[in-house]
Amino acid sequence: MRLNPSRPNRYYRALTRNLVLFVVVVSLLPLLFTGAILLYQFEQAYQSKVEEHLEVLLKKHRRTIDAFLHDRLADIRVLTRSLTVAQMKDSSLLQTKLNLLREEYNGVFVDLGLVDPKGLQVAYAGPFNLIGANYAGAKWLERARADEYFISNVFAGFRGSPHFIVAAHKRLNGQDWLLKATIDFETFNALVENIRIGQTGFVFILDRKGELQTKPRQEVVLASGAWREILALPLKEGKVTIIEQADSLDRETIYAAASLKNSSWIICAQQERSDAFMHLLRAQQAALVIFVLGGVAIVLVSLLLARRLVRRIAEADSQKEAMNEKMIEAGRLASIGELAAGIAHEINNPVAIMVEEAGWIEDLMSDDGPLSEETLAEIQRAVQQIQEQGDRCKQITYKLLSFARKTDPTVKEVSINRLVEEVIGLVSQKSRYGGVKIITDLSAGLPPVAASPSELQQVLLNLVNNAVDAIESDGGTVEVITSQEQGDIHLTVTDTGIGIAESNLARIFDPFYTTKPVGQGTGLGLSICYGIINKLGGEIKVTSVKGKGSAFTVTLPADQNNNPASASAEQAEQS
Repeated sequence: MRLNPSRPNRYYRALTRNLVLFVVVVSLLPLLFTGAILLYQFEQAYQSKVEEHLEVLLKKHRRTIDAFLHDRLADIRVLTRSLTVAQMKDSSLLQTKLNLLREEYNGVFVDLGLVDPKGLQVAYAGPFNLIGANYAGAKWLERARADEYFISNVFAGFRGSPHFIVAAHKRLNGQDWLLKATIDFETFNALVENIRIGQTGFVFILDRKGELQTKPRQEVVLASGAWREILALPLKEGKVTIIEQADSLDRETIYAAASLKNSSWIICAQQERSDAFMHLLRAQQAALVIFVLGGVAIVLVSLLLARRLVRRIAEADSQKEAMNEKMIEAGRLASIGELAAGIAHEINNPVAIMVEEAGWIEDLMSDDGPLSEETLAEIQRAVQQIQEQGDRCKQITYKLLSFARKTDPTVKEVSINRLVEEVIGLVSQKSRYGGVKIITDLSAGLPPVAASPSELQQVLLNLVNNAVDAIESDGGTVEVITSQEQGDIHLTVTDTGIGIAESNLARIFDPFYTTKPVGQGTGLGLSICYGIINKLGGEIKVTSVKGKGSAFTVTLPADQNNNPASASAEQAEQS
């Protein structure tokens, strides 16, 4: 602003001050009141929109799930009506019907079974050996006999994995026979798990007792808070109950619930309020920015500073956006590098064993004269070892695909002692050439653990290989010990190697951290072991004395399905 030389600076300063004050009072006060009223009305309308969206969503998916359950029950009712009891006693005929159902519904049906009036399964078709299973006294059977048609809650039962049953009655000579079918839990769970509400919202199903019928995408606290309050309410058929309340982390959260499966189940939705009202918050922030910028522009219009301020804000935002893009690209490249390094580290051990065994075969066949039976047997063992390691490489590839598809490796019952013997066989050649003696102290009668065999083999192989590598050229001893204590299985690998400095113990399981020389380790082995054991619900610890050796102890829970106490409890429940 240029001053008129005919007037003193005091006049222009007073005029500027008076004009700014007048414009602020006349312009900003109406803008403030109008904006506050509009934002309040917009917030009320947006809240109604969010609640209506949740209500429509739950009603839609409730109809979908009810239709799924009704259709599966209708399939079993048709089978019950079309077949006689004598036909249903034929397991081969049940298998034919099961194949048709699986083909028609993409594997939704897992098995079919016929339960006689005494609760004994006299015919069965499916992947489990359940002919002769006695369901007498089981809670689901008692409820199934009370109704002509029945859909159970999700439970583990004899097979030890989540599933639920649809069943229908067949009356013969005054006695009730029950044709039951097991529905694949993963297929049913996908109906609910795949439902997304914004960035943080998810859906799951409870029964009226508050027990989960599907796996929620995030942890849910049912013992207190909003869900406890909702479970105590008499939910009306066709109505959706919505509650806003802070969760266990003091985040404002929206909870919604509606009855399902003739009011015996509840379909539930949960979403953080900040996510549900994200657009409203953005609108409020935008309105606030506009108001501030407008006020600044009105106050400073005569001084021509608003344009400079806006220009600087735009430059700052541009720089921030460019920095964010660089950080995202760097994170993506780091993830790719970590994945590639992990694959190389995992596949290195089986490839090394295959090369070693091939060289051993070459040495055996280089001898002059005919091969002895002992040599042929050794060659056969080496060939078999190469085949096993080739299969292991395939498993590693499968794990990579599983990771890409977000599927976990198959969990089975694994004998720790047998696994130790297999791994010791894998590293025997390497330890022999390194002058390392491997000793085992395996406790007899250990129960199995529930785990992926290939992953446990990977853990043990990494620990034993590290123990062998830690021993210097003058030789030493590696000892593998298994034991059981208070229901847990303990696996300890000790060595007489160089040990680990106390300052390094706190970081030994960090990714990319290694004490090996450059080029001899990626620093991922122990990190991978830690992740596998942690996923199995166990723990891994290390103790070490510099210059004397180290001891890694893995603790895993025993498979409860093979525990006699738990087995008898399961039989008592018959579920």
